[in-house]
Amino acid sequence: MPGAKESVQLKVISGMGHPCPENHVTTLRVNIMEAKVAIFIDGSNLYHALRSNFKRYDLNFVEFASKLCGDRRLFRVYYYNILQDQGQHPEGSREQKDFLEALHRMPYLEVRLGGTKIAQGIPVEKGIDIMLASDLLHFAWTDLYDVAILVSGDGDFAYALQTVKNIGKHVEVAYFENNISKDLLEVADQRHLLNRAFFKGLWVGKRRTWHKRTTATQGK
Repeated sequence: MPGAKESVQLKVISGMGHPCPENHVTTLRVNIMEAKVAIFIDGSNLYHALRSNFKRYDLNFVEFASKLCGDRRLFRVYYYNILQDQGQHPEGSREQKDFLEALHRMPYLEVRLGGTKIAQGIPVEKGIDIMLASDLLHFAWTDLYDVAILVSGDGDFAYALQTVKNIGKHVEVAYFENNISKDLLEVADQRHLLNRAFFKGLWVGKRRTWHKRTTATQGK
C-alpha cells in the first residue's frame, strides 16, 4: 500500500541517515493515512493500455481506486473520456452508454465527457486534456485534496503535475511500463506500476469487450 511504503521511508530523516524519534514517525504516519486522495483517470489512455497489455477492459473501478488509494482517505475519482457520436457510431454509442451508466452508479466517481473534432479527416479528442488538467489544478488550489493520483502515461500532464507540487500537494502517477512519458515519472512523488500483478483480483469477471468497436476514435 502507498501509505505503508511512505511510512517506512519517513523513518529516516532525508539526507541525515538518523532515525526519527518514534513519536515523530507516528505523527507522520497518521498524517499520511489521513491525507485526502483524488484520482484522475485518463479514460482513453487507460482503455488503450488495457487493450494492448491484457486484451480486456472489464476493470472494477471501485477496487482499482481502492488499491491506488491504499490506507488513505479517498476524496473522489474523476474519469475523463470522449462521448461517442450516436450518428456515426450508433452501436458503439449504445455500448458506451451502458458503460457510463455503470460508472455513474459507482460511489465517489464522477464522469467528465468531451467530444471529437475532425482534423485532416480523422476524428480526434477535443478538450479532454484541458478538462483534466483544469480540474487537477483547480481542486489543488481550493484545497480539496492532499494527494493527486494521475492514471495516464501522457507527458502533456507533466507541467500541470509540477504546478500542483508547487502548490504544496503530493502527486503520484499510475502507469503502464510500455506507455509512459519520462517527464511524468520524473515529476511524480510516488509511482504505481500497472502490471499484471497489480490488476490481479480487479477484474469484474470473464473477459468482456465493452465498447471494443467504439474506441477507434479515442486514440491519441
